[in-house]
Amino acid sequence: RLRHDDPSAERCVIMGAEAAPVKRGWAVRRAGYWDPASAADVVVLDAGDRHRRRIRLQGQRGTDFLLDLDEVVALRDGDGIMLDDGGIVLVTGQAEPLAEIAARTPLEFVRLAWHLGNRHTDVQIAGGRLRIRRDHVLEEMVAGLGAKVTAVALPLPQPGPIEPAPTTSATLSRNRQAIPSSRFRSP
Repeated sequence: RLRHDDPSAERCVIMGAEAAPVKRGWAVRRAGYWDPASAADVVVLDAGDRHRRRIRLQGQRGTDFLLDLDEVVALRDGDGIMLDDGGIVLVTGQAEPLAEIAARTPLEFVRLAWHLGNRHTDVQIAGGRLRIRRDHVLEEMVAGLGAKVTAVALPLPQPGPIEPAPTTSATLSRNRQAIPSSRFRSP
């Protein structure tokens, strides 16, 4: 029997019944730094659920686990969540209803991107097109500005850089010396 004052208990108690312990996802391996073929399971997440620190998830093959990271992480398609039992769960982006926006000219493309960014919406730049979550107001706005709007269903990637560029203290020192200090003076 489990006792409520026993911190070494390795089991969970749910509604009075004993259950197996929940696995814990404690770290993330970035796509390209592990072999997805070795995945123990797969979780399919939309863009909102791929930006988390802590959430209970269940894989397509039934693996039940708690994502329990030290800080919020933007999970990307192809990343692996490392479990405390040594397994890795593959993260796959869920297809979402998106609007793909095509401009006639490069100048129109920049103008459309500015208008969408000014509305603080997530925008993906994909080849010569912009992608946003379906929103009839934004779709009507860009169509009114001359864009062609097409409905698609694709995973929306997480914003931000893939990996920061490595730097060393020598690189930072060279860069500081190369910038004239007059550029940083107050007016």
